Amino acid sequence: MVAELSIVSGVGGRYANALFELAEADKALDTIAGELDRLTALIAESPELRRLVRSPLFGRKLQQAALAAIEEKAGFSALLRRFLGVMVRNRRLGALEDAMRQFRLLLARQRGETVARVVSAVALDPKQVEAVRAALRGVLGGVVTIDPAVDPSLIGGLMVRVGSKLYDASLRTKLENIEIAMKGTA
Repeated sequence: MVAELSIVSGVGGRYANALFELAEADKALDTIAGELDRLTALIAESPELRRLVRSPLFGRKLQQAALAAIEEKAGFSALLRRFLGVMVRNRRLGALEDAMRQFRLLLARQRGETVARVVSAVALDPKQVEAVRAALRGVLGGVVTIDPAVDPSLIGGLMVRVGSKLYDASLRTKLENIEIAMKGTA
């Protein structure tokens, strides 16, 4: 099943594929998706956890101990615990956030949803995400899954990628276009 869904790549993609296959075999896709959402929220809320996940400077033992405490408190499934353990043992915890994002892409594709990568200058609140989803649903039809990201260099506005199409309504691009136009008149 995952072979036909190969929309993922890199180290994170390989881990996402593995987790997807295991979760599908266990009929636990929704459970894992929910746990990954909770883990994503924990990482977003905690600068310490974000550093632990992203920095290669932390040793395996420290990463294992910290994640074990988080897994216990969050009540994560045995499958997700094993998955995180493998990432720590293989020194691939830095690819965790990418793997979680790519898992969601695989799940959305399997469900027949359209995935839109929405990049904004600041994190969108839930109302804004829903407004973007509704606008995209009106244009694309069907169910739309939002894959949010933040890039402060956009200054303002949004960049939306759906498949190979990019819709760029960022302030950065508008300013760059004005600069190019002004160079042509000088």
